[in-house]
Amino acid sequence: MPASPSSSAQAAREAVAHRLRDLRKEAGLTVVQLAAACNWHYSKTSRIENALTGPSANDIRNWCAATGAEDQAQDLVVQSINAESMYRQWRDQVRAGLRHIQESRVKAFRETECHRLYSAGLVPGLLQTEGYALAVLGIAADVHGLPVDDSAEAARARIERSRIVHEQGRLFVVVIEEPVLYYRIADPDAMAAQLGYLLTAGALPAVSLGIVPTAARRTHWPEETFHIYDDRLVSVELVSAEVSVTQPGEIAQYLETFERLRSMAVYGAEARALVLKSINALS
Repeated sequence: MPASPSSSAQAAREAVAHRLRDLRKEAGLTVVQLAAACNWHYSKTSRIENALTGPSANDIRNWCAATGAEDQAQDLVVQSINAESMYRQWRDQVRAGLRHIQESRVKAFRETECHRLYSAGLVPGLLQTEGYALAVLGIAADVHGLPVDDSAEAARARIERSRIVHEQGRLFVVVIEEPVLYYRIADPDAMAAQLGYLLTAGALPAVSLGIVPTAARRTHWPEETFHIYDDRLVSVELVSAEVSVTQPGEIAQYLETFERLRSMAVYGAEARALVLKSINALS
């Protein structure tokens, strides 16, 4: 089982916190003295050093000035920004709208040669039809209480992004759990269209579609939705946030987990039979 998906982000935060603490100690300052030099309460110093509060760029510059380490300030600012970007809460991401999220993924998709996707809850975005995507994104807009619902525009942007599966030079290895075929995310017509498209998408040269049957003997339990971009990045979707995993050891764990899940899936005619069974269940 992979380590907690937020552990990479936390480890990066702690690295910044520990370096700031070392600078304070090397300068011979107590927590209280550092706080006085920075003109804030000493409890803030403790929270930063224990990685409970992420320091702002100004906090880091003030800290480095107080400890005589101004030359290290910019590197620590960049390191801190990178650490915070690993853990992006959905409520922060959706402020710019759902369409913005779809468009922000295009670059990562185009830079990836082998894209591995696992989902136990939804048809992955790259294999969604517009009707299904509209239903999914409509739910997202409701869950996050968006003042402006741009789910229709976001659905169109998602479909435009998905055209990449028809291009040469990339491989998409997709594994979903069989219950995904039965979750009534959209109305019956949209569900029928989505399930029908899976039959088409699964036959594309660039797509390997595996379905883990409900009756399969499990060698691994269902996991959160995650995407693996080549061997360099894993994106994990949690209820509250999207976590980017970049540490090689953790990426290796996700690759191993993906292979275990993939080994339980069926492909080709067996996978098509499961999809057809779910289509028949709609009537």
